[in-house]
Formats: sequence, structure tokens, C-alpha cells
Amino acid sequence: MQQCNDSLVYYNYLAVALKTCLSSYDIDSARLLVRQIEEYVRRTPATPGLADLQSECSNMKGNLFARTGHMDSAEYCFRDSYEQRQQGTKMEVLPDILINLADACNRQGKLDRGAYWYRRALLLCDSLGLLTAQKVPIYYGLAQVYSSLRVFDLCDHYYDLALRSYSQMLPFEKHFYLNNRGTSYYFRGDYRTATSYFKQAVALTAAYPDMNYELNLSRINLADCFLRLSLPDSATKYLSLCEPFFRAMKDSSALYYLDTQHIQLALLRKDLSEATRVLDRAVTPSDIDPDLIHIRNRYLRQYYNELGDYRTAYYYLEKDQRLDDSIRNERIRMRIADMTLRYQQDSTLMAHRLLLQEQHTEVLKLRQTQFVVLAFGFLALLIAYFVYVYNKKKRALLLVESRRTVSTLRLENIRNRLSPHFIFNILNQEMTDLDDVRKKKFSSLVKLMRRNLELAEQLRVTLAEELDFVRTYLELEQRSLGSRFSYQITIASAINPEQVTLPSMLIQIPVENAVKHALKDKEGDRLLWITIVDSPKGVDIRITDNGGGYRSNSVRRGTGTGLKVIMQTIQILNQKNREAIDVSVRNVLLEEYGETGCQVAYYLPKYYDYTI
Repeated sequence: MQQCNDSLVYYNYLAVALKTCLSSYDIDSARLLVRQIEEYVRRTPATPGLADLQSECSNMKGNLFARTGHMDSAEYCFRDSYEQRQQGTKMEVLPDILINLADACNRQGKLDRGAYWYRRALLLCDSLGLLTAQKVPIYYGLAQVYSSLRVFDLCDHYYDLALRSYSQMLPFEKHFYLNNRGTSYYFRGDYRTATSYFKQAVALTAAYPDMNYELNLSRINLADCFLRLSLPDSATKYLSLCEPFFRAMKDSSALYYLDTQHIQLALLRKDLSEATRVLDRAVTPSDIDPDLIHIRNRYLRQYYNELGDYRTAYYYLEKDQRLDDSIRNERIRMRIADMTLRYQQDSTLMAHRLLLQEQHTEVLKLRQTQFVVLAFGFLALLIAYFVYVYNKKKRALLLVESRRTVSTLRLENIRNRLSPHFIFNILNQEMTDLDDVRKKKFSSLVKLMRRNLELAEQLRVTLAEELDFVRTYLELEQRSLGSRFSYQITIASAINPEQVTLPSMLIQIPVENAVKHALKDKEGDRLLWITIVDSPKGVDIRITDNGGGYRSNSVRRGTGTGLKVIMQTIQILNQKNREAIDVSVRNVLLEEYGETGCQVAYYLPKYYDYTI
């Protein structure tokens, strides 16, 4: 504020300070700041930004008058704030100003005008697209209006709408809701329900030191409820807590209400002398709320009856009846006025909606014409696209069919050159002339060759078939690898090899690579492990050797053709499955043997689809 002295920004910050003074009930400081802002507005040329500042100042000035009980001046300031804000830029605060204006009308007894401004604020909220939570003060304002008019069904309707956003309310909004809903039950004579709401309001405001006014307002209402429930001790407790605040504030309505409660308290305790003392010092303001006068008159009738002054008691009875008739007639008048204003507002809104509907119909006709043209254009493009896609797919299918035919012819050509069965038959004939040892070795070789041909023609095999082939292969390699070669195949007990399927040669190729490129020329022990375990969603297979690990620059490194075949097969199959076969090749440290080895690991998901 010091850096932007005597500028619009400075006085906007001053308006924030003014809000703070009002929130903390620092009335004298608030009046001083209002005068400073008004002086700046008077000597500054009009701009939209200045209109916003002037509107804010008038709004705070209206709140200042409302806090001190000058509601007619407050209404004037709120009207001025509303008109100034319409010349400004910050339209989103207009509903808040209308809420203040409606509150001022309510406190003057102009309930029909209050309801009108509340409903206008609701329309503005809808027009500005404000959130539901910002409509909450309007809901409980309308609820308060219909509570005063004793239309309790509408009262409860608006309170229920406000309750939906209770968790999003600010503390002062929560207090307003609780205090006023308690008041609505007080008017119905349901003092126990009213007491529960006032207690909640006291508990809420007690946690906020700057809500002193709200705290004492709930205390004085709570004291009245305890008096109605004939609980003088509880009423005395809350009266003693709130009375010093209101007497220091010199709020005429509050003081009148306090004196009324002291009279009732004295009557409950049968202390007529105390009631007389309160009446002697009590002052009746000119602008007191009729509801408060009605409450006082009821207690005065009881007071004079107990004194035996039945003439004066009858006088207050007649006065109270006249007041009841007047209030009832005024409520009826305001209900009629409220219905008239609602009808006018609804009629105006309906006229606007009809005009908008006509304009919308014209726009809709234009859009329909545009839509038809665009639809035909889009349809033509769609047909052209489908023709293109159809031709492309047709060409692709022809190409695939041609490749399949070529592949079939090639395989048939290979078979025609030399039949594998012819080779197996010759080998079997030659084996008849061999001894048992050599015959067994040749038998394993023939089995290996025959099984290799069978597996090469299958996309998937069972785990039992794959392991049988691997065992045969390792037994044949046993002689070339020597006595220091050993292998171990471990299968978890929960796995049935006949039921687990996997791509053909998935274990065979890593085993062959381990034997050829890692173990064949290795010094010392030559070890190979095949471990198969189950997991919650599939099967884990690991092929591990102690051949020193995989090294890309090793002279014993193969061409990698076998692994490429596996990876391409898995890649094709994974494209059709949601959960993929996972493959990893890594070097591992075999701590038990102090050596490094290579490990090929597969993860096979359950319910894997092997069809192409």
C-alpha cells in the first residue's frame, strides 16, 4: 500500500482493510476507512475500476449501517452499490450485493421485497454460471423470509437446499444457517429443536474469536429457548455471557430483547420486585421488531395478572390481539405481494425464454441446412474411405495367399527331394547290424531327428514333450561334454507337465546355445539347470548355466538365429494376447560355485492363446 500511495490499487487494498474491520467489529476504524475511500472517489475521474471501488465502499458502508441497526440507510447504500457495480467489471459479486439488499429489506419488515431481491440474485447466479455453493446465502435468505411469513413448507425447502452445501460454507455462513433455522423452529413453538440448532451455532462460533457478535446472538436466542422450556438456570447462564457484549454495543433491539428475557426470568422465579425493577429501567425503541413486542406483551400480561392488576393485564391482552391482527394482516399482505412479484418475475422470465426460443429455432434451421450439406459430404468421404480400405485389404489378402502358396510349394519341393521317412528307414536297417551299445546311441539319434522334425512343424507343444526332447539331446551330448558335465531339471510339484503348453523349441534352443557356446569348451565343472516353478498368474521357466555368462565380443558367440526365431514367434503370439509372454536374458552370479553364468527366463501366462 505504501508503494502505490494515492492510487486505485492502494484504495482497493484499503477496501480489504475495511472488510477486516467490519469482520472484527471495529466500527470506528471502519467508519474512518469509509470516509477515506469516499474522499478518493469524489476527486477521481470515473472509470470502470473506480466504479468497482465505489460499489465495494457502498456495500461495506451498508454493512456498517446494518451492524449499527440503521437498516433504511443500509438499504440505500446497498442499492447504490448494486447500481455502481453494473458500471464496473466484476459482475460476479452482484449476487452478494443483492443478498445484502434483500437482508436489509427483511430487517425492515419488507419481506416481499426481500424475497424479490433474493430471487433476482438466484437468476444472476444462473446467468453468470456460478457454482451451487455460491447460492447458499440466497437459499437460507429465502428460508428466513418464509419463516417470518410463517410459510414453513417453503422455509424448510430452501433450508434443505442450503444444507446440501453445508460442508463448503464459510464459518459465518454456517452460523447464519444454524441460527436462522433454529429461529424458524422457535416460531413454530418447537423449542427443543430450536435449542439444538442454537447450541450448534454457539459451539461453531466459540472456535472463532472474530465471530463475537454471532456468538452472543446465538447465546441470547438460546437463553430465550431455555426460558420457554422453564429452565431459568440455563437461561441465566447464557444471559450473563451475552449481556455485557450487547450493553457495550448499545444495540437497541438487543437491549429490548434482553430486558424482555429478564422479565420472564423474574416471573419464572416468582420475583415480582425484580420484574418491576427491570420494567422501570427498560426503554422501548421506536423501531423495534413486532415479534419482539409480541413476546414482551405476553410477559407483561403474566406480570400484571400476578400483581392482581387485571385491568392493565386486559389492556395488554387487547393490545396484543390488535398487534396479532396487524401482524397477521401484514403477513397476508406481504404473502400476496410476494406471490405478485413472483408472478411478474416469472412472466418476465417466460417472455425472455420465448424470445430466446424463437431465436434458437431460427438458428436451428440454419444449422440443420448446414448439417445436411455436411452430412452428404461426410457420407461421400466415408464411402470413398471404405472403398480404399476394402481394396487395400483385398490386395493384402492376395499377397498373403501368394506367399502362403509359395511357402507350401517350397516345403513340398524339399519333401520331394529327400523324404525324411526314407532316411529314418535306412538308419533303422543299418542299426540291425550294430551291437547293443551302439544301437542304443543310434536309436537316441534317430529319435532326436524324428522328434526335431515333428516339433518344427508344430507351433506349440506340451511341457512334457519339450522336456523329453531336451533330455534326449543332453544324453547324446553327454559323451562330448565329458564326465564333468551334469544337468538338473526341477519341476514344482504344483505343475503338471502334460497340461502346460508353450511355443515349440522354447527350452530346446537356449539349452543348445548353452551347450554349444558356453559349456563345450569350458574348463572344470560344466553345469546346467532347468527350473520350472508356478506363480499366481502363470509359469516361470529358467535355463541357467555356469559357462561364464553372455559376452557380445566372445569368439564362442553364435549367430543368434535360434533366439531370433523364438523372439519372432513370441512377438507374433503376443499381438493377439492381452497378457504377454515375457523373455529376459541376463548374466547371473552363482555364489555357491563362485562363477558367472547366463540365465534365460520365460514367464508364461495362464490361458494364453496360441492360435494365429
